[in-house]
This record gives sequence, structure tokens and C-alpha cells, in this order.
Amino acid sequence: MAIYSMLFSLYGPQGWWPLIEYSGDNPTKTGSIRGYHKENYDLPETDNQRFEIMIGAILTQNTAWTSAEKALMNLHDMGALNVLKILEMDEEILKEAIRCAGFLNQKSIYIREIARFFMDLNGRIPTRKQILSVKGVGEETADSILLYAYKQPEFVIDAYTRRLLFHWGLIEEKTKYKDVKVLFESNLPQDVPLFQEYHALIVEHAKRYYQKKPYGLNDPLKVMMDK
Repeated sequence: MAIYSMLFSLYGPQGWWPLIEYSGDNPTKTGSIRGYHKENYDLPETDNQRFEIMIGAILTQNTAWTSAEKALMNLHDMGALNVLKILEMDEEILKEAIRCAGFLNQKSIYIREIARFFMDLNGRIPTRKQILSVKGVGEETADSILLYAYKQPEFVIDAYTRRLLFHWGLIEEKTKYKDVKVLFESNLPQDVPLFQEYHALIVEHAKRYYQKKPYGLNDPLKVMMDK
């Protein structure tokens, strides 16, 4: 919580997960350019918004959010950001729409798989085990979907989080995903807005100080921890 407080004091509320049709501005200017909803934790409110987050979680795998956002915008402009349109779409058209997010062959398959899964849910909140059974969904993607689309208290551990904690001396370099997740979840209140903000704040901080080597150069938090 002390680390969270320091991050929050530096950057303020982040308003993640960005939604294409939401008019909120980017609070820090280092990620997407639209869709932020600072301190509005009621979103998503519709099935289409939840589905958009699921698709975004697939698209952002192994690529920057800005590239995933471009792919989402392409789908949005085609009127295809809903489950039926995705399932009906010609495969080559889908691939071309998401090309900017990379790995188009795999991601086109994964998007259709998550669409079928979403349809079968029929409005129910999935379990972590159920989401992990979907082709193309790993632990980070599953936790992103649960936390941001379904408002479940699952902390998201991405590469930035592991990199920060390693350089801060809080974990070993090869600490397993589940162990890093336990580290957060066992030391924080089970609070969805807190989890959302914390993950987004870590990403923002990492973009500034841990995106390029040498990692952690001039990181104000590392200076405090070294003391």
C-alpha cells in the first residue's frame, strides 16, 4: 500500500481499461488517446463494453496498447465490435483489421475463440478456470478480463510488474506468475478499484523508467527503496 500511495501521488487516477466510445482523455499521455474514465469504476456497463475489453486483452498480447487500440478502432469503424459480427466476419477481413496489433494469424483465432466463449456465457461471470480454458488465454489475459471486464478482484501481473518488483528487490527474476500474484493479493484489500488503479499505475511508472535499458534510471521510487 505504501508503494501504491507513492505511485498514486505521482500520477493520480488512471481510468483504465480505456473504452473506444468513452470520451475521457488520457491522464498521462503515454498510452492510448481516448477512452479513459478516471474514478468512474462503474464501467463497463454493457455486454458490448465487456466484450471490447476481452478483445482488447487478446489484441494487446505481445504488443503495445497503442497498436491494440488501432486494431480496436478498425473493428469499431467496421461495426464489428460485437460478438455476432466477429463470428460472422470473413477471416481475411478480420486479419487485415487487426494486422497493426501483430501476430494476426494467432490473434484472429484467439478472438473468435473468446467470442464463442463470451456468447456461451450468456451474461454470466466466468471463473478464472473457465477463461483459462479458452485457446490463446494465459494467466495475464485471464486476470485482465476478470478485473476490468467483470470487476473481479484478480491482480494482473504483466512484464512491467515483474520488471519493477525485481529491480526494487521484492522478487527474484524468475519468480512464477502465481507467486507474484499472491504477493499482491495477500498484502492488499480485496478491492477492485484499487487493483485496477494499482496495475495501471505500475504500467505508467514502468513506461517512464523501465521501458528501455538501463532499467530504473532516475526512478524516484527505487531511490526510496534503496534507502
